[in-house]
Amino acid sequence: MSDFSEILINSIRLIFSFNTELSDIVFLSLKVSFSALLISCLIGLPIAAYSSVKAFFGKKFFILLVNSLMGLPPVFVGLVLYIVFSKSGPLGFFEILYTPTVMILAQIILILPIIISISFETLESIYFEYEEMLKSLRVSFRDSILIILWDARYCLLTTVLAGLGRAMSEVGAIIIVGGNIAYYTRVMTTTIALETSKGNLELALALGTILILISISLNFIVFMVKHFTKNLSYD
Repeated sequence: MSDFSEILINSIRLIFSFNTELSDIVFLSLKVSFSALLISCLIGLPIAAYSSVKAFFGKKFFILLVNSLMGLPPVFVGLVLYIVFSKSGPLGFFEILYTPTVMILAQIILILPIIISISFETLESIYFEYEEMLKSLRVSFRDSILIILWDARYCLLTTVLAGLGRAMSEVGAIIIVGGNIAYYTRVMTTTIALETSKGNLELALALGTILILISISLNFIVFMVKHFTKNLSYD
């Protein structure tokens, strides 16, 4: 049996055994990523909707800035947060460095521009079609935002999925601010990087496979939701 076959078989055994170490890593990854995604959506979607409906000074610059922030280098985000929240940093008194909390914060900073930018394009196109009707019915500014958000709810699933994909694939920022501490801040991506460098390819491959399976499952769920709600969607 070749080395690759042996590694593959051992990684499959690890997946199905789902031991404590493996399950802790997977559950922490999901907790951090979904927490960051939820907070980013709660902040980003209202901002995107507001920007779509409201014409304000500097709007084009704001959208340009958000689009530019989509390419933020994760290691730079991690470095800035490390400096800010270290003991000698201005916010060191919070004592959240090397905790899941600062890992969530790092992912929010990386996800938020994606949520705002992609959802803005969708919401702006919807508002462009609804604008005259909403104005003729004298719909309030607040209600206009709620209407376009509700009508775009299924289209925005793709935006949410893009944000989640960025969160779950992140390594650079969270390994700096989280420290990759076993049983505390060690997530799937950081473990894959660590175990690969140590030569423990079975665990790295097992976690990589789980990561891909989670991604495929989420994409399938979104596809099914959009398929069965096509008649209710803006599309």
